[in-house]
Amino acid sequence: MKIGELATRAGIAASAIRYYEQAGLMPKAERGFNGYREYGESALERINLIQIGQKLGFTLEAIRAATQLEGEALHEGLMKSLDARLADIDQMMATLSQQRSALLETQREIQAMHEKGECPPRL
Repeated sequence: MKIGELATRAGIAASAIRYYEQAGLMPKAERGFNGYREYGESALERINLIQIGQKLGFTLEAIRAATQLEGEALHEGLMKSLDARLADIDQMMATLSQQRSALLETQREIQAMHEKGECPPRL
């Protein structure tokens, strides 16, 4: 299939496919006699994997590294990446929880000051 069809099927712009190739996320496409890029079904599968990785918050560098692994190294690399991403998310959730608590406390303090007729401090 040509790049336009691949882009349509993947739901992305053709420029994104060219970028993925340039960035080493996808193998270079074969070229037809007319010079057009030609892609097989494996290219669509690779784009789907890239999109899943991005939706899960992985960087393109992490996705590129994973695409270069095979066999047991692929399994170990994926598990290590997933563990690291889960740890990142846990840390973000803890930070957000602390910020939420601080915001709720500030909201209560400002409301209490308002009810007493006091002006809240300038932020």
